[in-house]
Amino acid sequence: MLRVPAVHTQYAEDRTMTITETAYAKINLGLDVLGLRPDKYHEVAMVMQSVGLADTLTFTSQPQLEVTCDKAELPGGPENLAWKAAELMAQVADREPSVKIDIHKCIFIAAGLAGGSADAAAVLRGLNRLWQLGLSLDKLERLGAKLGSDVPFCVRGGISLATGRGEILTPLPDLPIQTVVLAKPKVAVSTPWAYREFDKQKNVQHPDLKALVAAVKRQDLAALVRACGNVLEPVTAARYPVLEIIKSRMQEQGVRLALMSGSGPTMFAIAPDGVVAARAASALEGLNLELAVTHTTGRSGQV
Repeated sequence: MLRVPAVHTQYAEDRTMTITETAYAKINLGLDVLGLRPDKYHEVAMVMQSVGLADTLTFTSQPQLEVTCDKAELPGGPENLAWKAAELMAQVADREPSVKIDIHKCIFIAAGLAGGSADAAAVLRGLNRLWQLGLSLDKLERLGAKLGSDVPFCVRGGISLATGRGEILTPLPDLPIQTVVLAKPKVAVSTPWAYREFDKQKNVQHPDLKALVAAVKRQDLAALVRACGNVLEPVTAARYPVLEIIKSRMQEQGVRLALMSGSGPTMFAIAPDGVVAARAASALEGLNLELAVTHTTGRSGQV
């Protein structure tokens, strides 16, 4: 049975409207870099999958735009992607961005899990409802492309092939729910740095994204695991050897797959069950990591 997380709406006595949205993280089952485009972005092909680790955003009507977060290291001002998403929606609606957005942060920060993009996508969905704009999800995805390459995917989530610079989406059939272990070391990886370093690489081994997409369509988990890969993993792991330690420890516990997400530094594992996932997480104790055991999700958070 599919379960969709509740979307909450309430009216306080002063008739101030409050709603909430859930922003799901993503992992990359496949990530390939195909070259540099004329616009200086990289041409990529990715298979992206939503997971249950999520932020919660609360929207409350008020005269001025305000973004707050319960993590002090995450700025709440105009540099926050959620703020930029609110300004963009206000432009589309031809109105003032009169809303307070509170972000309860659970997605690891600067982790390769699209936490900022997920929050921005949640702002697009949330303000579409709060302001009763009636925009389609297709329209929200197009708006999301103006904010960042991962935002369009995060509007709907689930599993998709993403091409172009990541904004061209081909939805794929949801896989059976998989148990996922997420492990982020206390290092910071700059995505531009990772791509610059990748451009210097010779003899790159590219993942077979066509085989990966075909495996997803057939719901063939064994073939999917064989086809998964991330061309940026060797780049980031060469600078941060702890990634290989994380990967090997998870593999020793019998996970189906261990791979880096995005440009890192988060490593994820797909486990056959919760017992193996718990063993994999326990094997990482002592490495000073942020850890989470979660699961894959379908579109709009369905599990």
